[in-house]
Amino acid sequence: MPTTRKLYGTRLALLGAASVVVLSAGFALAFFYAPIEADQGFSQKIFYVHVPLAIVTLGGFVFGGICAVQYLRSGDPRHDLRSYTAIHQSLIFCIGALLTGSLWAKASWGHWWVWDEPTLVSFLIVFLLYATYQPLRFSIEDHERQSRYAAVFAVVAGAFVPINFIAVRLADPLIHPRVLNTSGGDLPGDMRIAFYTSLIGMALLWLTLYRFEMTSKHVRAQLKAVRRKLGEEAGAGGRSAAPRLNAT
Repeated sequence: MPTTRKLYGTRLALLGAASVVVLSAGFALAFFYAPIEADQGFSQKIFYVHVPLAIVTLGGFVFGGICAVQYLRSGDPRHDLRSYTAIHQSLIFCIGALLTGSLWAKASWGHWWVWDEPTLVSFLIVFLLYATYQPLRFSIEDHERQSRYAAVFAVVAGAFVPINFIAVRLADPLIHPRVLNTSGGDLPGDMRIAFYTSLIGMALLWLTLYRFEMTSKHVRAQLKAVRRKLGEEAGAGGRSAAPRLNAT
């Protein structure tokens, strides 16, 4: 039996180790180095988990749309697999962003959800939109049509994602902090260091899980191909042996 390192490669192991180290460092900076926010208190610390989750989620959806465009242009099934895997992982991160956002909203505003906050509602719409991706994809039996329709869906849905980011910039009243503007946002230097470290760690975690799923699917496809080949050879051997058995 192959070892885990031989199966998934040393690069994936190093990537996983890097994600653990950087993400742990980001959380350590967030909880022990970054100061406590004056208005929200300690509950603001969830910001260092929620916002990186949301940013990586939206970036993953956009990446899935780009891979879908490449598939529609080339017909290469590898691009379709990349698009599917990116959307799958981003949907998981999206659930995490919604859950941590609800916890933060409860701690800060006293409500689990605020329907008149455009950022929250637009992010929920993105989640519900992509939640229909897999049911739509696997409701189509023909593999080629399945891939093509899923790619079109990924492109259209990916075009909607920037609206979520624009909503953060234009929301009035603006509840979410602007952390990605050129002036450095509303974060002081020590908070900014913790935030960007957490963001890099979350991106590395997404990339690790993405690469792990891609590798796992490749290995599974290879095993299916070997089993199919062995089955065809066994069937051919049985057919060739049948006449001799009848003759005896």
